[in-house]
Amino acid sequence: QVQLVESGGGLVQAGGSLRLSCVASGSNFRINAMGWYRQAPGKQRELVAVITSGTTTNYADSVKGRFTLSRDNGKNTVYLQMNSLKSEDTAVYYCNVDITEYSGGHKYTNGYWGQGTQVTVSS
Repeated sequence: QVQLVESGGGLVQAGGSLRLSCVASGSNFRINAMGWYRQAPGKQRELVAVITSGTTTNYADSVKGRFTLSRDNGKNTVYLQMNSLKSEDTAVYYCNVDITEYSGGHKYTNGYWGQGTQVTVSS
């Protein structure tokens, strides 16, 4: 079983910055894609950014040029650097990781979600 632990959310003024982190822990697994989603009150969860097992990244249009996604494979960690934050970035941010696990000679690929971290941007 793999667990994800997120950190880095909080309250920030518009124009400020935050960095979110998500660490995957467990045994006998390989991380594939990693990314962040967010869900604002009354809205559907939406993709913010995703990075493949290599270095290819994709961003939602609303965050391009302001957010930067990166990963440290040695630490099983994905980071989301958020700059020039706006009030509309306020949401619960969820880490999502696509993982292949190895057990009993078999492999299983599943998507895991973090518990969510609140980001609030005051205007």
